[in-house]
Amino acid sequence: MSSKNNRHFNTRVIHAAQTPGDWQGATLPPICQSASHLHPTAENLSATFGGKTTDHIYMRLTNPTNRVLEEKLTSLEGGKGAVAMSSGMAAVTNGCMALLRAGDEFVCGNSLFMSTYVLFCNIFKKYNITAKLVESTDLKAMEQAITEKTRFIYLETIGNPKMDVPDLAAAAKIAHQHGLPLLVDNTLATPYLCRPLEIGADVVIHSTTKYLSGHGDATGGIVIDGGNFDWSKSSRFPDFKPFIDRKGPLAYLDKVWREHHINFGTTQAPLHSYLTMVGLDTLALRMERHLTNASEVVSFLSKRPEVKWINYPGLPANPSFKTAARQFEQKGFGGLLAFGLTDQEACFKFINNLQMIYHLANLGDCKTLVIHPYSSQYLSFDEPTRQKLAITSDLIRLSVGIEAVEDICQDIGQALDRL
Repeated sequence: MSSKNNRHFNTRVIHAAQTPGDWQGATLPPICQSASHLHPTAENLSATFGGKTTDHIYMRLTNPTNRVLEEKLTSLEGGKGAVAMSSGMAAVTNGCMALLRAGDEFVCGNSLFMSTYVLFCNIFKKYNITAKLVESTDLKAMEQAITEKTRFIYLETIGNPKMDVPDLAAAAKIAHQHGLPLLVDNTLATPYLCRPLEIGADVVIHSTTKYLSGHGDATGGIVIDGGNFDWSKSSRFPDFKPFIDRKGPLAYLDKVWREHHINFGTTQAPLHSYLTMVGLDTLALRMERHLTNASEVVSFLSKRPEVKWINYPGLPANPSFKTAARQFEQKGFGGLLAFGLTDQEACFKFINNLQMIYHLANLGDCKTLVIHPYSSQYLSFDEPTRQKLAITSDLIRLSVGIEAVEDICQDIGQALDRL
């Protein structure tokens, strides 16, 4: 019989971290909705506070339901440990802050999710922390941006909505040559399509709200540590010593949890962890449908004269096509795409004409979703910043769901017909 860690991905999404014997035979973990946990003796609680046991103390620190989600996603990404948090942005913030001090810099791709961009370029700036943005696919620019103040490189597996795909193996090589870790937001690809830790990244971050949950019913985030970066050998992390002494290869994760997560109060609600795990059971099947549907929608859009351009890494003419095909092992190119109409007025008419597709600010749902980023998520951004992030007034972002693709295309078609 194969061990749980050696099973195929499609099996592990269902069976990883499953211990029904500990749950009175239940095949889903119980929702442990308790703020604190009873300890049998004073000695036991003292030992737990000292890190000598893994018993639970208080929900802000750890929770039994959340721990199962952490173990499951650690298995799916091929990591060594994880911390679940209240949102994807909580994971991005804590994952980065654990590496940063006032005066530090980091290098990141410029195709950042909207809130990540605000955090990196506006909020961090107030604390004298500098994000040096480069084209995520420009390895030369990435290396040239590194200085003695740099603490890490940060990339997104697929840019949103720029749709660029960086070469993670090459980026990891550059990072490691300079004693830096590579952090990767893998939200859009999911571990079904890409596992950055296996390619060379050191840390993976997710908004579990999106494809991992898949049903638009729960928010969450997670930081997953690959456990392979040797923090003791880099002079860039002098503040890591107590965490190295305590947790060795998982020093980073310990710092994320002990120094930031529990003190910033970014607790994941156990109910949301539970709902995410319900969604995870069908991740492999859902991703298969997301990927095939997206490809067929791109083909449909390419035949419509109203559509002026399409941005999708699965198109052979896309600059990221070769990298994406290799990095995603020919399984697909993601469920998100962008396309252009004549102008903002045409985009608004198109959205208002839709009859089935939902118009809302989310992605990765099993339902097909549409948004006009320029006038919504990026409304407060100035024009130069919008252009830098590839946010134009003619852009429509489409998160392709798992409905019958004929119905998705029919709704898009009738909306275009009435422009």
